Amino acid sequence: MTIKIGVVQLNPSVGAISANRDEIIRYIDEGRRRHCDLVVFPELALVGYSPLDLLWQREFIQTAEAALEEIVRSSTDISVILGTIEQRPGSSSTANVYDLSSMHHDTRLYNTAFLISDCVVIGKVYKIYLPSFDVFAEERYFTSQERIQIFDLYGKKIGINICEDLWHDEGPTGRQADLGADLVINLSASPFYRGKTTIRHTLGRRRALENGISLLYVNLCGAQDEIIYDGGSFAYDSNGRLIFQSPYFTEGLTEFVYSGQGAPITEPKEEPMEHVYQAIVLGIRDYVQKNNFTDVFIGLSGGIDSALTSALAVEALGAKQVTAVFMPSDITAEESRICAYETAQRLEIEILEISIAELMERYRLSLPPIVEGIVAENLQPRIRGNILMALANSRDSLVLAPANKSEIAVGYNTLYGDTVGALAPIADLYKTEIYQLAALINQQAGKQVIPQRVIDRAPSAELRPNQLDEEDLPPYSILDPLLKAIIEQALTREQIIARGFSPLVVDRVLSAYRRSEYKRRQLPPGIKVSSRAFGTGRKMPITCSYID
Repeated sequence: MTIKIGVVQLNPSVGAISANRDEIIRYIDEGRRRHCDLVVFPELALVGYSPLDLLWQREFIQTAEAALEEIVRSSTDISVILGTIEQRPGSSSTANVYDLSSMHHDTRLYNTAFLISDCVVIGKVYKIYLPSFDVFAEERYFTSQERIQIFDLYGKKIGINICEDLWHDEGPTGRQADLGADLVINLSASPFYRGKTTIRHTLGRRRALENGISLLYVNLCGAQDEIIYDGGSFAYDSNGRLIFQSPYFTEGLTEFVYSGQGAPITEPKEEPMEHVYQAIVLGIRDYVQKNNFTDVFIGLSGGIDSALTSALAVEALGAKQVTAVFMPSDITAEESRICAYETAQRLEIEILEISIAELMERYRLSLPPIVEGIVAENLQPRIRGNILMALANSRDSLVLAPANKSEIAVGYNTLYGDTVGALAPIADLYKTEIYQLAALINQQAGKQVIPQRVIDRAPSAELRPNQLDEEDLPPYSILDPLLKAIIEQALTREQIIARGFSPLVVDRVLSAYRRSEYKRRQLPPGIKVSSRAFGTGRKMPITCSYID
């Protein structure tokens, strides 16, 4: 016997419970029209991932409970598996010791999968392993509850577990197999980063093979602040063969006909930079639109960072929603103007030109005789930041900051200047990766979306005459691998030097990296595309004397 399953990669908005409910009901109706027996939604699909401290608000939980009741009533003649929250009375030895909210003194909150069939809840599964690392903080809100069970559905025995439960060797998948499960369905809200596709598929294949079961993995799709959920739901049969694959970075319902064994399909080849491109585009679109904005401003300098940010914004929002602002000073090179205008022309976006020369002179006249050297250099981006924010305010728009990971890591930016903005789309890309992504965009378009003269220019903050980044920093070909060793690989000074880096360069970069924590804390959120990004998943003290 077969089961026709509608796998829904939902893109919920956190806290928009009524809108999420309506989308869930719409997909249930679609599944019914397409003669699906079962429609499956990801982890916390009803409330979005993650509501964070909204989970401490009683009204939020009550609203979610009421929405769930409406979803249950909508499930006539169809079955549904839905990820949401459940509040239950009482305390236990497994209570969340981190939960300091008064509303939970006599209740516990669970990350829950509901199994609904023909307007009746016929089963519930609670998440066992609550991740509290990187971007996750589930122990702050939820209680773990181990309840291993399987359900008889359409002639098959089905186990259900939730996200992190799949990643543990001692997790529920094996015990569900021991109870006779034919198919285990995992509801996930698994964030994207480069390499995650391969990691997930390796895990899914292994769990299916070692337990002799079929495994269906259902993931969220969409962006929430810094975090991207890339979809890419899949299924493996008991022989470890891929038998189902949903698209990446695409919301929607995909049909999966499960019979126990299926025709194997080719496993997706991971294209790291292509997926990074799709992730950032999705991140910009959802951040802007879910926050009820439509338009963005970008300071277009004639350099690669602002050109790439503009190209990504155009892909995400459309050219008419992106306005570039070129803000020259007395030291701005003519090549910068040419590059900025050519970029705007190729992207078909509006460009404004506002000189900051007169404003700089007014600062010099108004302040004591201090506007020289580094003070004068930093005043320029701060004036530009003020102009961008004024323009954005005038049109009820957002500013996108073009900060990159290399500069953020060593503090090579100006607080309240070039870091100003609501979102920093390329903040998790090193400078060398900026060039790779620009080349990919041009290659895919078959034309120069980003002008080649912009790509070929030597990088410069252009805050003093004839300035080049490599006068202030090691070459990016050296700096970026060194920073990856520090950040992603967490190597010690000695381990980094053992890789052939100059001790003087290592010490210089480590010093700049440590000194810049206070700057990083004040940056706009950046879209996470690496395993170790600056932002919500990284918690370091600002005031710190420790040196490893």
